[in-house]
Amino acid sequence: MTNQNDDLRRTDPGFAERMLHFADVEVAQDPDTALDPQTRYLAILATLLGCQGTDEFRIQLVRALDAGLTPVQVKEVVYQAVDYLGIGRVRPFLGITNEVLEARGVELPLPDQSTTTPENRLEAGNAKQIELFGAGMDKSYERSKVNYWLADNCFGDYYTRTGLTNAQREMITFCYLAAQGGVEPQLLAHAKANIGVGNSANLLRKVVLQCLPYIGYPRTLNALSTVGEAEQAVASAE
Repeated sequence: MTNQNDDLRRTDPGFAERMLHFADVEVAQDPDTALDPQTRYLAILATLLGCQGTDEFRIQLVRALDAGLTPVQVKEVVYQAVDYLGIGRVRPFLGITNEVLEARGVELPLPDQSTTTPENRLEAGNAKQIELFGAGMDKSYERSKVNYWLADNCFGDYYTRTGLTNAQREMITFCYLAAQGGVEPQLLAHAKANIGVGNSANLLRKVVLQCLPYIGYPRTLNALSTVGEAEQAVASAE
């Protein structure tokens, strides 16, 4: 079965040559911004979720699996996106992921990665928020209904799952936010959190640049500016 890049090579060969060379060679293989395959494809998949690039997601998902991402890792990227994009925007990607996995002979459902129960998800989510953002987040769920749901749902249901590390989860969250745009306060908060869990500002810059072909220059420049702001804020607080 041909993919959409094969179709582009037939219908728009000149454009396809330049576009694919830029994304797959010039950017992907740049020695100053190169990432290990796992990090790169986690970032690209999260970015495509953020910008709603369903067709490109299908292409890159196959590449990600070929490069060594596991079905569990891929599913976790899709699941966690619900917190930042909503199920209304994520459901099509879940369908694509299931189609691709089953076509490759992966038996669904995958082993459940949950570590919490309905009874302890709030407590576990509160603990995860403190771990990632500091003691000031303790019992933040008492501030408002949205804060309560952030603790029990966003962090208690998703960030406590296995399958991805804290650093990987923060990195893909940064990518969802950078790709969708218009959420700079949250992007800044998660850029700081990335630095806090060991994802350096330089790593985040590489992540942003590797995702440039999929989100374009304006959102790339905005994300790079936010990384710089986060780096300064973290340094000032030390």
